[in-house]
Amino acid sequence: MNVEWSSSVVSRARLHAVLGEPARLAIVDRLLLGDASPGEIGKELGLPSNLLAHHVKLLEQAGVVDRTRSEGDHRRSYLRLRPDTLTGLVPAGALRAPRVVFVCTHNSARSQLAAALWKRRSSVPSACAGTQPAQRVHPLAVATAKAHGVSLARARTAHVSDVVQPDDLVVAVCDNAHEELARQERLHWSVPDPSRVGTDDAFDTAFRDLADRVDRLASAVHLPGESDA
Repeated sequence: MNVEWSSSVVSRARLHAVLGEPARLAIVDRLLLGDASPGEIGKELGLPSNLLAHHVKLLEQAGVVDRTRSEGDHRRSYLRLRPDTLTGLVPAGALRAPRVVFVCTHNSARSQLAAALWKRRSSVPSACAGTQPAQRVHPLAVATAKAHGVSLARARTAHVSDVVQPDDLVVAVCDNAHEELARQERLHWSVPDPSRVGTDDAFDTAFRDLADRVDRLASAVHLPGESDA
């Protein structure tokens, strides 16, 4: 019997095959809630560099992950999941935190948008801060939020030292903040800085990227003592 499979079936089979290896599934599980450099993943999972490179290459070929250059330390690169490839894949387990704090360099765009999106999506309290806060929220961030039904009209910038508490779940939404923060336990979202481009499209792209990541994280974060259901 000569069966000609559709391209969608073939691509789905390829995805199942690449995720059928425990180490690759562990890499994907690590990237579900935040981005990471290959070195960070190798250290966390105890994988030697040659084996890690092999698994990452297969994940890239299957369209599961992308690699981007850091906007901070240009010698570094970060791996990020492609959510369109993994539609419906839910993070395993739950995170417990009394508050989520989104951090970027200037606290003028990405962290402000992420915190506003979080408040719309989750009952877990949120805040935002910057490692080098600007004097005000970027006007295009305010306009982008308004265009999507989110208000940043009263948003103000703040320094991480004035905001972050020991029990907070910290999410660094830019490469610079991730590389500057002394705090060891945090998530990292490698979201390109829209202010570098300074266009409506750049801010809208950042907003949509953050909205997708917030949706994924919100389902996995619960208040201490709260049920996972």
